[in-house]
Amino acid sequence: MRWNLRLAAANRGIWKASELQRMLADHGLSISSGKMSGLWSGDPASIKLSDLDVICVVLGCGVDELLIPEPDKVQRPVQDEGGQDQPNAASSSSSSSSSAGSPPVTPKRRGRRSLPPA
Repeated sequence: MRWNLRLAAANRGIWKASELQRMLADHGLSISSGKMSGLWSGDPASIKLSDLDVICVVLGCGVDELLIPEPDKVQRPVQDEGGQDQPNAASSSSSSSSSAGSPPVTPKRRGRRSLPPA
């Protein structure tokens, strides 16, 4: 998904994040300057659905204008000869449970914390 807030706001004559921030506050959504900067300039890691509702009301748009699907960026798992899904090379490096042959991860005790259950 691609976040499209800046373009959606520009299409409605809103050119500054501070201007949109004031409009959102008028509708009961108080956003910090740091969070507003993240929403305005990039890819927010997360956003509450209730906040998304207020943004849509203020801009007079639908979610489909703020969140643009990018299906070509979705990777499908590669299947082996038996029809079993195999993880992609990119995802297999981050997956620790499927790595055969590597030693098991053992947590180290830090301070007064107890170890997790076995």
